[in-house]
Amino acid sequence: MTSTKKPDNVVFDADKAKYDAALKPYATSVGAPVITTPDTVSWKNRNIHQVNKQIDAKYKELKTQFDSLMEQFEYNNLVYSASFNFEPIVGYTYHLYRGATDEPFLSVIAPYECNFDYIGTFKLNADKIWQKIELS
Repeated sequence: MTSTKKPDNVVFDADKAKYDAALKPYATSVGAPVITTPDTVSWKNRNIHQVNKQIDAKYKELKTQFDSLMEQFEYNNLVYSASFNFEPIVGYTYHLYRGATDEPFLSVIAPYECNFDYIGTFKLNADKIWQKIELS
């Protein structure tokens, strides 16, 4: 039996009976260029930092919108649960007070014209949502 084993420095695939040095993903000779892996750690860290800042900014924006929406919901709940004997007109300003029994009531009388326990001033918009407004 004669062995036709190639020397170690020759890249030969015995199964396919082919020289396949060019197909290898690694250097196969001393004269081949050095294969280095790119440093992706700094790129990843930089981009992770940027993405985290963007996500944090979006979260804070959404939280602000949510808090504003919840505040609007609470005001609407308060005004709609108050007692009033008239049909509010869209675009008009109304004042919310607390009565003697701590029950809120809606009135057209301004806070400087009466001595009721003042809660806030609201305006009914076209969507039937009460918006709190500040008196100047």
